[in-house]
Amino acid sequence: MEEIISYIAKNGGFATMKEMKDANIHTRDIADLVRENLIDKIKPGFYRLADYNFFKDINLSLITVCRAEPQAVICLISALDFYEMTDFNPSEIYYAIPHSKKSKTIITPPVKTFYFRERFYKPGIEVIKTKYGEIRIYNKEKTVCDMFRYRNKLGEELAMQALKNYLGQKKKSIASLIRFAEICQVKTVMIPIIKSLTA
Repeated sequence: MEEIISYIAKNGGFATMKEMKDANIHTRDIADLVRENLIDKIKPGFYRLADYNFFKDINLSLITVCRAEPQAVICLISALDFYEMTDFNPSEIYYAIPHSKKSKTIITPPVKTFYFRERFYKPGIEVIKTKYGEIRIYNKEKTVCDMFRYRNKLGEELAMQALKNYLGQKKKSIASLIRFAEICQVKTVMIPIIKSLTA
């Protein structure tokens, strides 16, 4: 059992069933480790070490989602939380995938999937590299504009808080914010608010 845990650790803390089978690890041993809470089943065929001390100084949930779903981009409230632009602490990881794709069944962490059409999905993606994998996340400007795009579902209050917090930062670009507002088709809604907050 220790050999399996060591293998997963050397693989960055994550491993697929195929990778473990190729390493001559038996499925029954993998199932035993899951039952003993030594490894977590993230989705069918994909596993992660359960030892949180192994993963130091990272946002493990975001990395896990991006490893489990290769096209996942952290979005909306989860992106706001990552950028410390909201007081709201989401209980799920919000992520976007292309509208034409089918979401993978992620068991843990709890997730909420959003299906973005291509014109909304592609712009504004940033990639943060860590030793355990990449975090794909929308930049701050795209995130604020997405919050306005989803204001009827997620609440205008959260969208307004996101915009105020963004405008209160030293590093900001009104031009970039307006460009993404146009991409997200919320320019006519946001420009009067931006003007009133920056007057």
